[in-house]
Amino acid sequence: MGYSLDAIDAQILALLQRDGRMQRNAISDEVGLSVSAVSERMRKLEAHGIIKGYHAVIDAKRLRLDITAFIRVRVDGSEHYDRFVHEVTDMPEVLEVHSITGEGSHVLKIRTKNTTTLERFLSQIQALPGVSGTSTSIVLSSFKETRTVSTEPMDAFLPDDA
Repeated sequence: MGYSLDAIDAQILALLQRDGRMQRNAISDEVGLSVSAVSERMRKLEAHGIIKGYHAVIDAKRLRLDITAFIRVRVDGSEHYDRFVHEVTDMPEVLEVHSITGEGSHVLKIRTKNTTTLERFLSQIQALPGVSGTSTSIVLSSFKETRTVSTEPMDAFLPDDA
């Protein structure tokens, strides 16, 4: 079963991505619907997993997490993949875990306090079963970090469609 996003759903998603704390009455003013109609649309977007949550954006530097790094990890043998993913997703430094093509099998985005804690973290990763190598790039400057995606009317893919 699919879910069709119309122009109003797309507008609601764009507004919420810009301000996740936006009040429903303000959204209703923007999209030209009643508060109850907006609430119902948001409930459906949440129920279908299109809206996955509402989160605060934290300034990591203010929490003294000065190092952002991307770590390419080579995990040999697919029999180790599930355990590797399970282990790293539980590590607080890890912000993102991706299975990739090209050099390595996975890439991690992490934040940590300094190079000493980065070195300690790399030792943990390299000690995991199946990990045969890592390659680390430390971020010097970040010009854009976002989770905002383009929204437009469409038939949304839902897991039930698979």
